[in-house]
Amino acid sequence: MAKDYAQKFYMSKRWRKCREAYMQYMHWTCERCGEVAEILHHREYISPRTIEDVEVTLAWDNLEALCRLCHEKEHKEIRGKGIDEEVIAKGVAFNSSGEPIQQARRTVDDILGELTGV
Repeated sequence: MAKDYAQKFYMSKRWRKCREAYMQYMHWTCERCGEVAEILHHREYISPRTIEDVEVTLAWDNLEALCRLCHEKEHKEIRGKGIDEEVIAKGVAFNSSGEPIQQARRTVDDILGELTGV
């Protein structure tokens, strides 16, 4: 379910056209497992800060066609590692003293790679 700040975006003509074009380009195939894709996922999560940034919301290099299972795994993996999706979306991290610091935008894949060493 989309967050309140994203409802208008997901109902927009721009998003619907982008989603349809990308999913057709990908032949409605999940980019991770090859099953039928139903969800167009943002690799870098959208947030109140990025909702107007077309490089995050509409750029094809930030999109990924996923089936429901792979999309669910994506979000469970993040939560299972104790990572707050809102924090990722806002680009916040913590220094060695535990104080919040602003980070450059990173994707979920970047963060998981750092955590897992992959």
